[in-house]
Amino acid sequence: MGKTCEGEGEGVEVNKLMLREQLIQFFSEDIGHGDLTSEAIFDNEKGKAYFLAKDEGIFCGEEVIFSAYQLFDPAIEVIMHKKDGDAVRGGEIICEVYGKARDLLTSERVILNIIQRLSGIATETNKAVKKMEGTSIRICDTRKTTPGLRMLEKHAVTCGGGFNHRFGLHDAVLIKDNHIAQCGGDLDTAVKRVKEKLGHMVKVEVEVESREQVKRAVASNVDVIMFDNCSPTEAKEWRKLVPDTIVVELSGGITLHQLEEYVHTGVDYISMGALTHSVKALDISLDVSVKEGVSHA
Repeated sequence: MGKTCEGEGEGVEVNKLMLREQLIQFFSEDIGHGDLTSEAIFDNEKGKAYFLAKDEGIFCGEEVIFSAYQLFDPAIEVIMHKKDGDAVRGGEIICEVYGKARDLLTSERVILNIIQRLSGIATETNKAVKKMEGTSIRICDTRKTTPGLRMLEKHAVTCGGGFNHRFGLHDAVLIKDNHIAQCGGDLDTAVKRVKEKLGHMVKVEVEVESREQVKRAVASNVDVIMFDNCSPTEAKEWRKLVPDTIVVELSGGITLHQLEEYVHTGVDYISMGALTHSVKALDISLDVSVKEGVSHA
């Protein structure tokens, strides 16, 4: 089908400056005026620790690890054994770090919270992508992300093999049911107003919920039509009404277990809020090396 949806490509890149600002906020929330435990126990002793996968999945969080330790001490050495998008199994070392023990332990929880969540998103996305193997359907995300983590969560989707939908309200038009309702239920009016006010570089997508709305969206010559909350049978029938010049997206509460029901609908994209809004974190631990072996920190 070879068409593109807004935000497709390599996916959102991790903006290092933005990530640094976010990490400062996250660490400030957790540390406050200081880590009472680590600061009371340690001075400048050096330590070594390992990030270990405790379950099977897809890793995401490489830049988080690097940037976080740079904030604490640029001298901390980070050796990555896994890159973003790599598969991991329980017991595998993701990376090892060397530096002041106090820094390694103070930063532990924030780093783990983020990379566990991102890896969970990458893992869930990869499962969805595999269910579409052999088809031209692409899995993409939505704006149902954790406030403050959208950049990272959308990056995690791409690490799992998925694609990004729009990143925010600012980079594409998506006329939804409430927009149409506010226009008196007239889809044509909503599309006309958008096209009169916005330039040719902005893509226009319309959400439809009936066969009649599909026809009207096609007649309005929009760039993307989203079939919202429809059955696999409806999606397959509605798809026949849309020319190949218009991208077709399917959305509306679709879960991983339901995906296979939509394999033969002929749509171009399936967007899933479940990739980010209710995903299970991948189990990853930070283990500190001691003389007797490895102890769980």
